[in-house]
Amino acid sequence: MFIERLRNCQLRTEKQLKLSFLRLPESRLKDGMTYAVLNGGKRLRAFLVMESSFIFDVNLANADQVAAAVECLHAYSLVHDDLPSMDDDSLRRGLPTVHVKWDEATAILVGDALQSLSYEILSSQNLTSDPKVSNRLVNSLANASGAAGMALGQMQDILAENSDKPLTMEEIKNLQMNKTGALIQWSAMAGAHLAGGCEQILAPYSNALGLAFQITDDILDIEGNTSIVGKKVCKDTKAGKATFVSLMGLDQAKQEVKMLIAEACDSLNELGSKAEGLRELAHYLISREK
Repeated sequence: MFIERLRNCQLRTEKQLKLSFLRLPESRLKDGMTYAVLNGGKRLRAFLVMESSFIFDVNLANADQVAAAVECLHAYSLVHDDLPSMDDDSLRRGLPTVHVKWDEATAILVGDALQSLSYEILSSQNLTSDPKVSNRLVNSLANASGAAGMALGQMQDILAENSDKPLTMEEIKNLQMNKTGALIQWSAMAGAHLAGGCEQILAPYSNALGLAFQITDDILDIEGNTSIVGKKVCKDTKAGKATFVSLMGLDQAKQEVKMLIAEACDSLNELGSKAEGLRELAHYLISREK
């Protein structure tokens, strides 16, 4: 059932993304943008948007637009994250990264344009005619992705990698909740933003899920298969980076994920059956291979 719902989310999101690209002029920039966004991907953030929108009875078309917006934002972060000056990765989702397929300048501009497109979608009158809703969406995503969220986390990660002092567990949690967790949290609460409020009801779920997601990523870096994961594995270990796994150990990290998933699901009790998709996503994290 979950796999069917996830697949439906992927189809809806990619249809909306293609519509968003239609009006763009043909260029290498557009080619790079479509390559970065439409080359696969789990669409977990889009799924969170759609499922949280379902809980609050948000119009499907509106949910699809917001799902497309967050996938553009996420793709921008991956394109920039892969650059030689950042993580220097040559493989993403089983394909050459944007700067490898073209060049660094193209990758930087592709990321910039995808970020702009995400805000253009969120501020469109086709999404909502209520300026308060539009402002809440734009403002909260800017906060989650900028100097108090994802960009801060990336900066923390770079500084940690170049430091002789290993991070503590609390420092790793803070880094990862910024770098990865902030956008996951935003996605889980996007439906509430669209509905005009009540976002705090999903805050405990999104906090636990964001942390579980990153610990699972660290586990996959150890146990994953490059052909399945779609990117290089064991990279953090070879770089000597402090991760959840390096500090906890593999077995304890897996136990921590299970506890976080239970915590996330328990926080949804008052939402009843409408939150079943969010519960299924949480359990999916334990078994995911990529």
